[in-house]
Amino acid sequence: MLRVLPTVDALPEPLRRFMDRLTPEQTLLLVLKRDLYGGTWPPMVTDLENRLSGRPYVFRLAHRIEDDLRRIEQMIELERHYEIDLTAYVESIDEMETGR
Repeated sequence: MLRVLPTVDALPEPLRRFMDRLTPEQTLLLVLKRDLYGGTWPPMVTDLENRLSGRPYVFRLAHRIEDDLRRIEQMIELERHYEIDLTAYVESIDEMETGR
C-alpha cells in the first residue's frame, strides 16, 4: 500500500485535508506521475486519452480511464492553486519496496 508522507503536515489546511483523504487511485496516479511520466501530467493524460480512443498508449493505468482523467484534473487544479507538486508528499514505489 502506498502512503502519504509525514511532510504533508506542512501544507496549508485545505490541501492537507485533501491529501489525508487521498484514495488509493489518486495516490497511485501521483506516484505514476512522478515515477513514470517525469513528474508531469500531460504525458499521462495523453496516454489515457489514447487508450480511450484506441490509439497506442504506454501504460495501462486503470479500467476506469475517465475516472482517472477526472482525478488528474482535480489534482492539476490543486497543484496550480497552491503552486505545489503533490508527488512530493506520497511515498514512491522504490521507497515502499526498500522501506526508506
